[in-house]
Amino acid sequence: MPCFAIKIGLQTDVTSSAVGTSVKGVIIDANTNHSVCDLEAMKGYEIKPYHNLMAILYKGTYYKINSDNIVIKPAEAGFVSVKGRWYRGIIMIQNKNGKLTVINNVPLEDYIKGVVPAEMPSSWSFEAHKAQAIAARSYALANLGKRARYGYDLKDTPEDQAYNGASSETPATNSAVEDTKGIVLTYNMKVITAYYSASAGGQTNADNWGTSLPYLRSVPSYDDNVKKNGHGVGMSQHGANNLAKQGYNAYQILQYFYKDVKFAKVNPQSYN
Repeated sequence: MPCFAIKIGLQTDVTSSAVGTSVKGVIIDANTNHSVCDLEAMKGYEIKPYHNLMAILYKGTYYKINSDNIVIKPAEAGFVSVKGRWYRGIIMIQNKNGKLTVINNVPLEDYIKGVVPAEMPSSWSFEAHKAQAIAARSYALANLGKRARYGYDLKDTPEDQAYNGASSETPATNSAVEDTKGIVLTYNMKVITAYYSASAGGQTNADNWGTSLPYLRSVPSYDDNVKKNGHGVGMSQHGANNLAKQGYNAYQILQYFYKDVKFAKVNPQSYN
């Protein structure tokens, strides 16, 4: 089956972006699909807007790129670097009105691998990590195109979901993602926006910013020992970890925090 990819906004309206690849890489003109130049492994480059095109800075010299839309990809299995972090997938850079938009186009499951340890400490319980993976995957699929006006699906910040790329991955959190591959939360046959926050301060909130959603409910959040941190809607991450310590598995944790939900395995083809 094809691997569904999601577009994550890493930088918006910036005047430069430092990039690189862990192995030999290539810059491709996304408008023509022609190769622009090769990149050396583990070398730093800077991309800047140049009028309505771009320029690349390497070893003190600028080279013009005759495109407003480029792709940076490793020539073989490897990582791309932006913002001082390594990412799986490819990097897309677009010149929009003299400013750069930098996007990570990444397979969905690889994206979730970068979300789980960014959203939840890697030292926490395995079943909590699995619950986080399912919630994050559900949120992502339910919100595809949310930031379409910027050219991507979601931001890499807690405004959507924290995402730190491959740099944040750990064996434990990656295993939780693999164990739940493709699994999402659904209500009435639709993938839900599985809201979650760090802690609800003792009781979750069933009110979604003035809108009542049928799968949200107010329940004891099992995080009384932690000060409320976040909106308190949906799953409490601290509560999920505490429930996991009490013997709850990921599916029991999620069914506790969300009302009348069912689990489904998504078909990547349905999101192409």
